Amino acid sequence: PMPKYLAMFSYSDTALAAMIENPADREPAVRRVVESVGARLEALYWMFGPHDGIAIVEAPDSLTMAGISAAVSSTGTIRSETHELFTTADDRRILETAQQAREHFARPGQSA
Repeated sequence: PMPKYLAMFSYSDTALAAMIENPADREPAVRRVVESVGARLEALYWMFGPHDGIAIVEAPDSLTMAGISAAVSSTGTIRSETHELFTTADDRRILETAQQAREHFARPGQSA
């Protein structure tokens, strides 16, 4: 399976005003952008708070997701913050790696 990413996005005031003037479903437009580079839109939700919505995207890798983010941000209509998501199975591996790495960490002021 491809890695999953959570993109929290907010529209610019101008973009939001344009969407109020001409309401339309944005999901097909988001899906086209994502699929154009071999990724898949899993979910798109609107919300209130500091962000206008979230998208969950499966992408082949971080570089692809960064490219999607850069393309959308370059339009000036959306600001976004993207995070890679990990499964509970991934979490075990992350914690095992952290355990191994921590054994080799020297605290500041401590000799190595």
